[in-house]
Amino acid sequence: MPEPDDTEGTVALAFSGGLDTTVCVPLLKEEYGYDDVIGVTVDVGQPEEEFDEAEETAEALGLDHYVVDAKAEFADLCLDAVKANATYQGYPLGTALARPVIATAILDVAEEQGCTALAHGCTGKGNDQLRFETVWRDSDLNVHAPVRELGLTREWEQEYAEEKDLPVEGGDGGRWSIDTNLWSRSVEGSELEDPSHVPGDEIYDWTESPSGKDAELVDIEFEQGEVVAVDGEDLRPVEIIEQLNEQAGAHGIGRTDTMEDRMLGLKVRENYEHPAATVLLAAHEALEGLVLTKEERSFKTQIDQEWAEKGYQGLVKAPLFRALEGFIEETQTRVTGTVTVKLESGQARPVARESEYACYAEGQASFNTEAVTDDIEQADATGVAKYHGFQERLANKVSGSVDSAAAEAVTDGGPASDASGTASDGPSDGSGETADKE
Repeated sequence: MPEPDDTEGTVALAFSGGLDTTVCVPLLKEEYGYDDVIGVTVDVGQPEEEFDEAEETAEALGLDHYVVDAKAEFADLCLDAVKANATYQGYPLGTALARPVIATAILDVAEEQGCTALAHGCTGKGNDQLRFETVWRDSDLNVHAPVRELGLTREWEQEYAEEKDLPVEGGDGGRWSIDTNLWSRSVEGSELEDPSHVPGDEIYDWTESPSGKDAELVDIEFEQGEVVAVDGEDLRPVEIIEQLNEQAGAHGIGRTDTMEDRMLGLKVRENYEHPAATVLLAAHEALEGLVLTKEERSFKTQIDQEWAEKGYQGLVKAPLFRALEGFIEETQTRVTGTVTVKLESGQARPVARESEYACYAEGQASFNTEAVTDDIEQADATGVAKYHGFQERLANKVSGSVDSAAAEAVTDGGPASDASGTASDGPSDGSGETADKE
C-alpha cells in the first residue's frame, strides 16, 4: 500500500454501484488516505437499470458521479474485431474489448478533474485488473486495487458494508456474476463454477430457447470489411449490433459454454451470449472466403489469432496490435459485398454471398463446362496429377525397401554367427570359450 504522502488529493474510481466498488469508496479514504473519491461509470451498452443503481448508490454515498457514453467507440472496436474474425477459445470477445475503452474514458475524466490517482474494484484472480491497468499505468497517476491489495473476500465486504451502513443489499444482487455490454453478456459464479453442472435457460437473457421458430434470412452488407447495412438498411455500428442481438437472439443464436484459460493461468467456466457477434463473424468470414486468395486466407488466420490474443489481453494500443491491424486493413480492401445468413435453431449459417471482387468464376469450376479457360483444358491437369505426391510416394517406397531388407536379414539368422550358426557374444580365447570382458 502507498505511503500517506503519495495519496493526497482525489482518486477516480471505476464505479458500478455494486458491492466491490461501493466498499472501495470509504476504504480509499480510510486505508489509503485520499481526501476525496469520485466515481466514473462508462456506458458500453449495459442495461439501463445498472446506471440507475450506480446513480442511486453514488447519491447515497455523497459521491460525485460521472457517466461517460462510450458506446460508439466500443462498437467501432467490436466491428474491428469482425474484420479480424476475432474469437478467443471459440467465443467472440466482449468483456475483454470493453475494458480498455472503459479504462481510457475513466482516465480522461480523472485528468480533467485533476485527480492524482485511479482505482478499480477488481480481484487479483481475474483478467480485468490487467486490462484496466495496462491503460492506466501509461499515465502519471497512481493506480490502486483495494480488493486485491487488501485481500478482501465477498464475506468481509458484506460485513464491512453492514457495519458502515453502506447502500448495498446483501452482495451481488443474485447468484451469478453478470457482465453485460453491447457485444456480449457473460454469466459466471455460483453453481456455474462446477463444470459438471448443466445450466438451465434461466441464465440466459438475450437468447430464447432455439426451437420451434421458423427460419429467417438476413442480408449483411460490407464495404471494405466494414458492416454498413442489414437487410438493405444503412445503420450505424451501435444500431447494427443492437438490431442483430434482438433478431438473432430470438432464434437462440450466440450461446457459448466454455472452460476459459485466463491470463493468470486459472481455468474458469464461463457462459456467454453474443447473437450479433455470431452473425457478423459468420458473414464476414464467408465473404472473405469468396474474395481472398487461398494464401491470403491462410496467412490471415495467423494474424487474426494474434489480434484476438492481444484483444483478450486488453493490449489494443500495443505496437504489435497496430501492426496486425495494418495487415488486416490491407486485406479488407476487397471485402465488399453482401452475405445472406440463415437464422435457425441456434445457428447462423451463411447460405449465399456475392461481391464484385469475387475470386471465383462459375464457368471455370462448373461440372457443366468442358474447359477451365480458353487456354486451360481439363487434360492439362494430368501432368500435375503425376507430380502431385511424387516425393511422398518415393519416400514411402524407400522406407518400405529398407524395412523389407531389415526383416529379411533377421529371418536369415541376423547378425554375424559362428560355424554352428550360433551368434557369437564376444571374442574367443581360442579354446572355444568366449573370453570374459574386463
